[in-house]
Amino acid sequence: MSTRKLTSTDAFVVVDLPDAPVAAGVARLAPKVLVDGATWLARSQTYQFAAFGRRASGASAGINASAEGRAEAVSAFVAEMVAGAGDAGAPVLLEAGRGLSTAELEGVRASDPRPQQWWDEHHALRGVGVAAAAALATGGSLEGRTVAVEGFDTSGPSLVAALTARGARVVALATAAGCAADPSGLDVAGVAEAWSAHGAQLVEHLGGSVATAGSVLSAAADVLVVGSKAGVVDHDVAAEVRATVVVPSGPIPVTAKAAAALARRGVVVLPDFVTTGGHLVAWPEADAALPGDLPAAAAALVEGALAEVLGHPAGPLLGACEQAEAFLASWRDELPFGRPLA
Repeated sequence: MSTRKLTSTDAFVVVDLPDAPVAAGVARLAPKVLVDGATWLARSQTYQFAAFGRRASGASAGINASAEGRAEAVSAFVAEMVAGAGDAGAPVLLEAGRGLSTAELEGVRASDPRPQQWWDEHHALRGVGVAAAAALATGGSLEGRTVAVEGFDTSGPSLVAALTARGARVVALATAAGCAADPSGLDVAGVAEAWSAHGAQLVEHLGGSVATAGSVLSAAADVLVVGSKAGVVDHDVAAEVRATVVVPSGPIPVTAKAAAALARRGVVVLPDFVTTGGHLVAWPEADAALPGDLPAAAAALVEGALAEVLGHPAGPLLGACEQAEAFLASWRDELPFGRPLA
């Protein structure tokens, strides 16, 4: 693990495996982005690459800036990243994470090999993979299943569309502003429109009751989709979870203690670095052609990796860790220290 501190602004870039051919991950902006948190995001991404047989490293960048100084900070960050793109070490490919827009990081894309289709569809393909994982873990179908979605954000409309396309009924949906819930099912047809018009406040425009954002974690649903932040499901929250399957839509949302507690209750916790891997079908290795049907390929990719670990004696999360580590050991002398568990 290496951490590079930028000189032109208060920012840093973490690369999990500095000797890898390439590194990729997210860049985030906030008044204070913690390096420790960034290292775990990078580690989760490393395990995702390994779970799908990719020789690549995870990366994570943080820009520390106030609202008043954000424009200057982002500009300096992009300029320094572009200037250092040819330096020794793994090329670092970044996409916008929390606090940043895609447009703000446009300058770092000049040397990014990912095709335009990846940029156009990666959020939707992640959602397709999450929905496919949920279906596989519930017996192969979401028909008639109820789902609660925590951490609804920019990729939320695509995720809800993918879930409902498989027959699921979304009974609760939470943003940072609150949780909209209706046991008969929310009117998801207007979710994308409500998000576009109201952002996080869409929970007030979907019908049903509105409660605190955290209430979604204990919603009465077959499946709980979580991913707003690392460790959002901790040991205390785990005791309140009513779903029988927890499906991550973002990196490391379940702590190690919570995963163990849920397992003791018979709740299946899926590996985040597998469930969110659908986007990799649009980022082929070498000169391989993209699949003709990207959503179908994304679903098949995630289903294939998950099917190998669903029956693991220690559960799919630890099974997927072992699977990823076996691939890492095939091309590295040492494994990275510490699994991606909050």
